[in-house]
Amino acid sequence: MGMTKFDFSGQVAVVTGAAVGIGRGAAEAFTEAGARTYLLDIDDEKTEKAAEAIRAAGGEATFFHCDITDSKSVRETFDRIVSEAGRIDILLNNAGGFTSQLTVAETTEEEWDAVIDRNLKGLFLCSRAAIPTLMKQKSGRIINMGSAAGQVSMTRSSPPYSAAKAGVHAMTRVMANELGGHNITVNAIAPGTTATDRVIALRSPEQRKQIGAMSPLGRIGEVEDMVGWILFLASPEAGYYTGQTVSVNGGRHAV
Repeated sequence: MGMTKFDFSGQVAVVTGAAVGIGRGAAEAFTEAGARTYLLDIDDEKTEKAAEAIRAAGGEATFFHCDITDSKSVRETFDRIVSEAGRIDILLNNAGGFTSQLTVAETTEEEWDAVIDRNLKGLFLCSRAAIPTLMKQKSGRIINMGSAAGQVSMTRSSPPYSAAKAGVHAMTRVMANELGGHNITVNAIAPGTTATDRVIALRSPEQRKQIGAMSPLGRIGEVEDMVGWILFLASPEAGYYTGQTVSVNGGRHAV
């Protein structure tokens, strides 16, 4: 988790898309910092293994199968969390991504709907499910996973992914405005290309090297680069910071 010390003792963190990558890294970090963490995903095997590893290291972690694109699944999952834990302090809307590099002309309607649902509708459903609890508590942090693809034009990416992530940034501002009076902050991070399992499978070593060379720092991001910002946005130190999208892209895109 690094040398900066965060303390989330007594807090409940909910992380979507927690099986691998940034979601798993954040779940591990929240738990290491004392939070009781709920890992939500549809990949039962990988996410249960992630939760088991956290518990083996002494943390308190629970896996719930949750399809964030299905309102019934989301509602039932968040009801279980509140019933069991009594509260929610942090919601990381991390689940998303895409699996095919396409142009607009190549994108099917089915691909469009699936990627929009995974990256934008899921954020809406999970946030809507958590907000009543956060409002009742008069406290909380919502952190949304945006992307550099939602800020600037990307070649050979995914049109629905770019559109969805732009929507994530807009929804972050909307929710921050709506929830600020309840002492709830809402922020997003916009990672540049990051060496997650999905990106490694999607982009060749040559592509990753070329993308990294575009950054003043000369490399693509690592999961740890994103997790540090997530922890900060969830911390008391970020209590006067809301409605913002933090660009974490190694200086490749200065926005």
